[in-house]
Amino acid sequence: MTAQPRVVRLRCGMRAVLAPCEAESVAFGVFVKSGSRHETARTAGISHFIEHMLFKGTPSRRAYDITCAIEGRGGNFNAFTGEEQTCFFAHLPSECLGTAVEILGDMYQNALISPDEFEREKGVIIEEIRMYQDEPDSVAAENLQRALFPGHPLGAPVAGTEASLRPMTPGMVKSYMRSHYRPSATCVVVAGAFDEGEALRLLEAAFAPCGRAGGRVRRAAADPGSPLARPPVPETRVEKEVAQVQLALGYRTFGVGDSRRYAATVLDAVLGSGMASRLFQSVRERRGLSYDISSRLQFFSDAGQFTVSAGLERAKAARALATVDRELERVCRSKVPRAELERAKTYLIGNFRLAHEKVLSKMIYHGSAMTTFGRIVPTQEQVDGVRAVTADDVLGVARAIFRPENRALSLVVPK
Repeated sequence: MTAQPRVVRLRCGMRAVLAPCEAESVAFGVFVKSGSRHETARTAGISHFIEHMLFKGTPSRRAYDITCAIEGRGGNFNAFTGEEQTCFFAHLPSECLGTAVEILGDMYQNALISPDEFEREKGVIIEEIRMYQDEPDSVAAENLQRALFPGHPLGAPVAGTEASLRPMTPGMVKSYMRSHYRPSATCVVVAGAFDEGEALRLLEAAFAPCGRAGGRVRRAAADPGSPLARPPVPETRVEKEVAQVQLALGYRTFGVGDSRRYAATVLDAVLGSGMASRLFQSVRERRGLSYDISSRLQFFSDAGQFTVSAGLERAKAARALATVDRELERVCRSKVPRAELERAKTYLIGNFRLAHEKVLSKMIYHGSAMTTFGRIVPTQEQVDGVRAVTADDVLGVARAIFRPENRALSLVVPK
């Protein structure tokens, strides 16, 4: 029987999750409470910038040395930045845990922020931003989030903008890291095949310097208040050289700590997850209005968003939007039939179980749970939460979410 994951407090004050399971590999991740919502207009995009800079070498390792140490053992490593966290991770054969811990620990604590490399990477990120600006679905999604949370960092693009990045300096990045890259705001996760005693020894050795850092830690920037304080912008429309209309329809929701999150997750599955969902059947299969349409539910600590996305022929866009609105009205008007409800719950549970066969998915799941909830969330708790959802729960949460005052529409249309 696989041991249950547990949380250990390292001597430096950092929390560590040990999640052993049967596998031939091990995944190691470092999760930091640093994302776009922790930034100001002046520092917009700095968390994502730091994600890039951590791969540029340390005093003892060149960037090329880091790459060869991981990839040379058949592994892979990467990172991602979101609204509320940044994660760095490596996935390697099980005997290589020491390599992953040593290298990511070095990157986390000793990243070189050299002026030359800094300016070079700034140009790379600006090109990344421009790449996304050429993708109509990315533009529609970014504009939608800005419309749902106007004037709040939660609505700002994670990568920042050219205007915020160009004046950024190495000193600003170092100052931000001193404020946010702290043991109290960081957790590390080991998942896969490993010896727990050896893993703890490696973690203590790699992150011990974190607890010995001198000087006073600067206070992080104050949160600007609730992202729900201002009403959404009802509609945004951008003209681009595109062949289709890209539609992103969104509704603001409650945060991840709300007890209705499981009902909202089932609601999302009923409406837009998979080819059996209502939106796919109604918009594509019965009316042929779009090649693909789906919904997505995303939670933050104190807010969230339900999004419907589709690419549409211009002549069909109005009809498709009307069809989507009718489906949202229908789910608010009457209960989801028993068979459909059970199908949606079975789909969610099965999808969740399949994802957790992957060591990397386990690691990210536990790290995100620690960053969000401050505790391990047992997988059975998630399964039980979905199973307990009733048709009344889905009806109630649909009526709470799909209200005019929660709505925003983002369109990218052909010139």
